[in-house]
Amino acid sequence: MTTLSRPRNPIVFLVAYLAIWGAATAYLAFKGADWTFPLISLGIFGAGLSGLAILLTRKARPETIRVARPGLELAAVLGFLVIYALGFLGWGMGALRHGIPPGRAQEVAVTAVKLAVHVGLPALLLLALGAQVRPLFRAHAGKPGFWPPLVVLGAIILGLICVVSPSLKQIAGLHASVLTLAWAAPAAFAWIAVDAGLCEEFLFRAVLQTRLAAALRSETGAVVIGALIFALAHAPGLFLRGTPDTDGYSTDLLQVVAFTIATLSPLALLFGTLWARTRSLLLVVLLHACVDVLPYLPDFVHTWVG
Repeated sequence: MTTLSRPRNPIVFLVAYLAIWGAATAYLAFKGADWTFPLISLGIFGAGLSGLAILLTRKARPETIRVARPGLELAAVLGFLVIYALGFLGWGMGALRHGIPPGRAQEVAVTAVKLAVHVGLPALLLLALGAQVRPLFRAHAGKPGFWPPLVVLGAIILGLICVVSPSLKQIAGLHASVLTLAWAAPAAFAWIAVDAGLCEEFLFRAVLQTRLAAALRSETGAVVIGALIFALAHAPGLFLRGTPDTDGYSTDLLQVVAFTIATLSPLALLFGTLWARTRSLLLVVLLHACVDVLPYLPDFVHTWVG
């Protein structure tokens, strides 16, 4: 039986990642697209916060998750991800939103389908292969390495989003009462933690990264390759369903791929590092929600408050 092992040849994986990320960023610059935000994303999330995450989890003792057949399980998960990226992100989400009028019913339906696709189906796939699923859901909230990164990184991420996004201006434009925001903000956080955090972190960190680590026998390699796959999986949806008003959209598929690698993979490096060092699904879910909650809050208020 193969188990997750300590990192092997981490420098090779890191150099390869920087080369791929650099090529993607250079292509954006060549096409006249924004190449400064990728630099900020890599510097803050890929390097700064990932390094801080390692420091804050230095006392953590991550649980060993046994993977009996790494090659087979990884191949099955990668096959699922191809269908997921093309069928669900590329077509299914658009069809679902087109079929249900915008509003509460659409939000509930979209979240339910996302849970089925991101959590239910991958869990069933692993069970069919005889793999362990229960360890992937463990929170480890009482173990060393959970609260320091949650509190410190969560505060930093929320502060960064306030600075780099128009979220606060949009929230102020709601003209909502303090009482409304007092319940809407935590409700929006809980919703986005499930809708985005649980869905993406279970599929890409708990399921995919665990298989990558076992197959590669390298946690660093799993973090790096998992981050690149996470970014690439978003390209079909952006290319097929995006509009000229969507950040990163282009009629050039290669430019869309470059955008997802350059901007999204550094964030995935942070979450991948945290998963590798804590095996806490709850931790990465909550920190993922910290990234999305402020930009999502205005839509949440419009939908549920009116």
